[in-house]
Amino acid sequence: MFQEVLENKLVPVVVFKTLDEVEPTMSSLIKGNIRVAEICFRTDVAPEALKKAVKNYPNILIGAGTIINKEQAELAISLGAKFIVSPGLSESVNEVCVKHNVTYIPGVVTPTEIMKALELNITYLKFFPAGVYGGLKAIKALSSAFPQVKFMPTGGVDNSNLKELANEKSIFAIGGSWLLKGDVTAVCLEANKIIKGE
Repeated sequence: MFQEVLENKLVPVVVFKTLDEVEPTMSSLIKGNIRVAEICFRTDVAPEALKKAVKNYPNILIGAGTIINKEQAELAISLGAKFIVSPGLSESVNEVCVKHNVTYIPGVVTPTEIMKALELNITYLKFFPAGVYGGLKAIKALSSAFPQVKFMPTGGVDNSNLKELANEKSIFAIGGSWLLKGDVTAVCLEANKIIKGE
C-alpha cells in the first residue's frame, strides 16, 4: 500500500455530500493522474460513497479518513477501505487496523503523540493541521528527534507551498482538500508537475 502512496505522494482528502458526486470527482482525480484517495467520514453519505468508489474504481487505492473510533474503522474496512487515516491517534482504531492487517495513519503534532505512535509500532504519521502547527519548520524539527518517522502533512497545503514539502525527505506524502477545489483535473495535474520538479 505504501509503495502506491510513496510513488504518488499526493493524497486528496475527499468529502462527499451526495452520492452523485462520486463518479465525477473520482473521474476528475484519475484524469489528473491521481491514484490514491482518502474519503472522509464527515458526512452521512460517506460510507456509501466509499463503498461505491471502491467498487467502481478498483485501480485507485482508496482509504477512509476522519476515522475517530473503532466502530467507524470496522465499517470502513468492511466496505473496502485499504487504509485508515485519523485526525489524532486512537489506540482502539489501531487495534482494529492491526486485526484486519490494514495500514493506519494517525494524526500527530507533538513529540508525546509521536512517542505514543512509536510504542504502537506506527512510523508513518499524519501531521495535522500542518499549517496551524508550524508546517515544514515543525516537521524538520520533529524529524531530527524522530528520524525513524515519516510524515504526511495535511491542512494549510496547496500548490504554492507544495514543492518545499515534496523535497523534504521526512515527508512520505502530502494530503489535502486543495486538490478538490476549482478545476480538479487541472489542479491535480499541476500538483503532479510540482512533485516531479517539472
